[in-house]
Amino acid sequence: MNQTQAGKQINLQQTKSAGWKQSTAVRALLLFLFVLLFYFSLAPHLVPETYDIQVDAPSDKDIAAPHQIFDSKATLEAQEQAANKIDSIYSNVALRNEQLIDQIFIRIEQLNLDDQVTVQNKVEIYRNEIPGKYDAFVDNFVKMNMGTGKYNDSLLEEMSKVIKEQVYTIPEETFYKLPNLTLDQLEEMRSVGQDVVRKLMSEQLRDAETARTKVAELVNASSLTNRTSREIVQELARFTIMPNRFLDQQATDEAKILAKQNTPQVVIKEGDLIVKKGEIITPEMYELLKESELLQDKRNYWPQLGLLLMSVMIVVGLYTYIHQYGSNDTTKPSYSNTHLLMLWLIYLINIITMQVISLTQTDSAPYAGYLAPAALGTMLITLLLDVHLALISSVLFALCGSIILNTQTGQIFDYQYGFVIIVVSLAAIFSIHRASQRSTILKAGIMVSLFGSLAVLSLMFLKEQLEQGPLVYSLAFAFASGLLTAILVIGLMPFFEITFGILSALKLVELSNPNHPLLRKLLTETPGTYHHSVMVGNLAEAAAESIGADGLLCRVGSYYHDIGKTKRPSYFIENQTNMENPHDTIEPKLSKSIIVAHARDGVDMLKAQNIPKPIRDIAEQHHGTTSLKFFYFKALKQAEEQGLTVNFTEDDYRYPGPKAQSKEAAIVGLADCVEAAVRSLRSPTVEQVEAMIQKIIKSRVDDNQYNECDLTMKELDKIAHSLKESVIGIFHSRIEYPEDVKPKER
Repeated sequence: MNQTQAGKQINLQQTKSAGWKQSTAVRALLLFLFVLLFYFSLAPHLVPETYDIQVDAPSDKDIAAPHQIFDSKATLEAQEQAANKIDSIYSNVALRNEQLIDQIFIRIEQLNLDDQVTVQNKVEIYRNEIPGKYDAFVDNFVKMNMGTGKYNDSLLEEMSKVIKEQVYTIPEETFYKLPNLTLDQLEEMRSVGQDVVRKLMSEQLRDAETARTKVAELVNASSLTNRTSREIVQELARFTIMPNRFLDQQATDEAKILAKQNTPQVVIKEGDLIVKKGEIITPEMYELLKESELLQDKRNYWPQLGLLLMSVMIVVGLYTYIHQYGSNDTTKPSYSNTHLLMLWLIYLINIITMQVISLTQTDSAPYAGYLAPAALGTMLITLLLDVHLALISSVLFALCGSIILNTQTGQIFDYQYGFVIIVVSLAAIFSIHRASQRSTILKAGIMVSLFGSLAVLSLMFLKEQLEQGPLVYSLAFAFASGLLTAILVIGLMPFFEITFGILSALKLVELSNPNHPLLRKLLTETPGTYHHSVMVGNLAEAAAESIGADGLLCRVGSYYHDIGKTKRPSYFIENQTNMENPHDTIEPKLSKSIIVAHARDGVDMLKAQNIPKPIRDIAEQHHGTTSLKFFYFKALKQAEEQGLTVNFTEDDYRYPGPKAQSKEAAIVGLADCVEAAVRSLRSPTVEQVEAMIQKIIKSRVDDNQYNECDLTMKELDKIAHSLKESVIGIFHSRIEYPEDVKPKER
């Protein structure tokens, strides 16, 4: 297996392992979990309990049984319900109606050629024979297919009945126009008529009139120019078109029988239903319900339905925003099922914290609700996912909080909590969305405390009577909420980063610290590679930001992309200071193995240090499956000099891959190549730098290195421009400009 095949295998394995992340079924399940989360978290606050159940009155709820009961009546009802749920089955019949219109035109041609028949007789013949051909066509089709097994007999009978019921009546004046048609006209009309009928009959028609309304448009768009010809073709086409989809009673009956057979017997076990909604409560049932203390829970299902609709609408709105925003904004990655699962967990945690705080509320002290760390969710979403999604989520958290923390009867929402949650959420977002250190979270918590307190203070001032006690407690709880939020965010961030492999900006900044063990190792053991990595980071970050990619990820990924070189530092040119090149004394094949191994070694070292996967991917993919042309041509030259048979190809001198799977990996790979190429030039000019960058990009595009990531040619142009500007800025003293202005002599 060559290196390219190995790379393809790796890509295939990665695709399989990530399949669930893009699975539609998994996504549907996650959305269903969102619905359940909203429904069950809000149900205790929105669905009231009722207790008034009377004997001989219908039950308006489902009631569970205290012991197991076999219910034959319910079984029969269930079977009937299952059968009633089976919709009527309609089957298609493959009619070849273009043959019918062809037969009609053939008959017209034959009769029009007969000079012995008068025009009046021809009209009479047409009036009788054309409808006869319609009936004969249908009857012949039924006769030919009856008993063949292709269509059941009841379907054929239904077809014959429906077709004859929907027969089209040709206007009388049409028959008087037919004898005047020439053979040329008939030939052209026949072709157009067949095409029109064939096209319209390709649709599934239960009502032929639906297709007949489209005939005029198709005929007028045809090659027919004569008005009379078009009118005649329209009428004959309408006449020829029939329905081709019919009720299949036999199949419907069989499906209903099968549904009844598959309906299990109704066995009411302990805890199962003994009384269904709408069923009359008998005295026996009433006593049983009373003994089981089931009369205390009488539900009203309208609020449940309303809550279900509300939950569904919330989830549909949230997912629509996620889907459209991820699809339309090319600067943001689309959300996978991993992101949805993490978002669900954040919502769950945020709602649970509000539920816990709501347990501390009382009618006399409702202000304890201000302690709820409602900004927790928006801060986590801002740090781990996206600030725009956090803004939308803050509205949803405010909606949920105004329901969960509401202690007032007679109203669904408490606008006070909703207002405070919106304020603290926005304060958290704008305080944290550019965070670069963990300490920023604490600062954001303080901002949440301040703005939460101001929001509460504004609400208190709006009341007619300002009480000192509630005011102090409300402000204290609101201020404590911000500090509690910061503590929870700091505690939860590592969990989400490790569990979901999320690289937050905070984590990236931490990984860029030169005191990290791997970076310190890179600096002390391979200073040349370290300097190269820093230069690559500068180039890659600017290039990534020029197209809206993650510049910080590119910078940090660049720092680690060549970490594998620390295993054999002397074999890489940037570390060969005042020493001979060891590749001069070893075989090209061995040199190739040492060079390509640094990507694999780097991944192993990064895994050992638990470096997140996006950075490992950059280390693994930044070379893609590019060729080591120097060692390939060196091997060819040696084989030629030694007179050996060449038993290798250029594919044997390629990196194993995989190719870049993300924009960031591709950008780092380009920056890596550009930096090395510029460093090899002694006195580069601006034109040389630009030409070199274009050459590198073109060679990689021609080598299909970007086929597996979503870089566009427009983005590559922007990257090339950014790389040129960055190279000129970094290597300013080494690059010669076209016009050097000499300083004036003094």
